[in-house]
Amino acid sequence: MQTPHVIIVGGGFSGTALAIHLARTATTPLRVTVVEPRDSLGAGVAYSTREPAHRINVPAARMQLSGDEQGAFDRWYRQQPECSLDSVAHCADGAVYPQRGMFGRYLAEQFAQAALQHPQVALQHIQASAIAWEGERLLLSNGKALQGDVLALAISHPPPALPRALLPFAAHPALIANPWLPGVLDNIAVNASIAIIGTGLSMADVVASLATRQHHGPLLAFSRRGQLSRANLSGDWPEWTLAPQQQPSVRQWLHHIRAEVARAAEQQLPWQRVLDEVRVQGQDIWQSLPLREQQRFVRHLRSWWDVHRYRIAPQVAAAITERQQVGSLRVLAARLIRIDAGEKQLRIQLRTRHGATENHQLDHLIVTTGPGHEALTASQPLLKSLCQQGIIRADALGFGIDVDRHSHTLTQSGQPNAGLFVVGPAARARFGELMGLPQVADHAADVARQILASLPLTHAERCPPFAP
Repeated sequence: MQTPHVIIVGGGFSGTALAIHLARTATTPLRVTVVEPRDSLGAGVAYSTREPAHRINVPAARMQLSGDEQGAFDRWYRQQPECSLDSVAHCADGAVYPQRGMFGRYLAEQFAQAALQHPQVALQHIQASAIAWEGERLLLSNGKALQGDVLALAISHPPPALPRALLPFAAHPALIANPWLPGVLDNIAVNASIAIIGTGLSMADVVASLATRQHHGPLLAFSRRGQLSRANLSGDWPEWTLAPQQQPSVRQWLHHIRAEVARAAEQQLPWQRVLDEVRVQGQDIWQSLPLREQQRFVRHLRSWWDVHRYRIAPQVAAAITERQQVGSLRVLAARLIRIDAGEKQLRIQLRTRHGATENHQLDHLIVTTGPGHEALTASQPLLKSLCQQGIIRADALGFGIDVDRHSHTLTQSGQPNAGLFVVGPAARARFGELMGLPQVADHAADVARQILASLPLTHAERCPPFAP
C-alpha cells in the first residue's frame, strides 16, 4: 500500500505545529510536506520579524506546542546566548519576553527534532508557493506538482488591506502601507511628523520600533474608538473561576463578564485574570452563540475584546507610556475624512468622536489596520483557484474560510471536503478563539488527529491479528 501523503500549505506556526503533531502522533509510515516560500519553517508573518523591538506578547513560559511540558520554550530560550545578551527581555518578576524571531527559531528546531525522532514520518519542506489544486495535485510556483491524499491550509494572515480612502495614494512616498516590510522604517527622520492609522497590536509594534530609532517627532495614532491594547499582567496571580452563564446572548455575556470583573476586584484580583478565563472557555462560548449574536459581537464588541484579550509585552507598553508622558504621542478616537497629497507630504483631516475637526501635515502616514482577513479567499492564487472551483467558500463573518466542526472546508453548497482541512486562525469563524497561540496550538493538534483518522489504513492496521 502506498504511503499516505499529507500536504500542508503554509509553514508559519499553524502549519509547522500541524506537521510536528502529525509526526508525533502517526504510528504508521506517513509523508508530510510543508509548502512554504520562506527559507525556514515556524516563522510565518509574526515570528519572521528581525526587528529587535518586536517581542512575544506573553511570557515565554506560556509559549509552547500543544502537549509539551509547561515552560518548554522558556527553558529553551534561557539556554540560548541571546537570553543573557538581551537584557531588555527580562522583567522584574522573573518573566522573559524574547524577541519574536526567537520563537520562530525554536519552532524550526522542533520541526527538525521531530524528523529525527519519528523516522516513520518523512517530514519535508519545499520552499515554494502553492498556485492551484487540481484533484489530488498541488501545483507549485517552481513548476512542480505534488500528489497528495490530504491538503491542509495553514494560511492565516493575508497582507494588510489598504483602506479605500488611501488607494489613490498607494505610491506616495509619505505613505507606509505595510510597516512589516524589512527596513521600511529605517529612513524616517528622528523629528518627522507621523500619524498611524490603527491603535492595536501593529501600532504598538510601530511605536516600539520608532523608539529604537530614536524618533522623537510628533506622533499621532488614531482609530474609530481610539482604544490601545492593554499591557500584560506582571507577577504571580491566582487563577479565576468564571461563574456559569448559559444565556446565548452577547449582551448578557457582556453584563456577566463586567460583573465577574467587579467580583474579582473585590478580592483584589486584576481584570486580566477574568479575561484569561473567558479566553480559556472562548471556543465553547463562541459556538454556543447563534450567528446573529456572533455578528452582533463583531459589529459592536470585537474591538473592545481585541484590546483586552490580545495584550502587549511590558517593554512595548513602556515605550508607549513614555511617549505619552513626554507629550510626543497622542491617541485619538477619530476617522479620516479627507486626504491631500503634496510632493513629499500628506495632509489629512480627521473628525473626532466628539465632532471636532483636526488637520495634520505629515511626513509619514503609517497604516496598521491589520491583515485583510475579509479578503483572505481572494488574497492568493491557491485560494482563488479553490474558490473558483467551488471547493471552498468564505465564512459568513468575513474572518476567513468556512469549515465544519472537524475543520473540513465547506464547498460553495455547504458540503464538507473530506480531504481538505483548515488549521489556524482562518478557521476562527467556526471556533471563535483562534488567534492566541495556546488555542492555535491545540487546534493544530486536533486537526492532526482528524487527518490521521481520515487516512486510508490497511486491514492489519485497523484490526491487529488476535494473539492467543
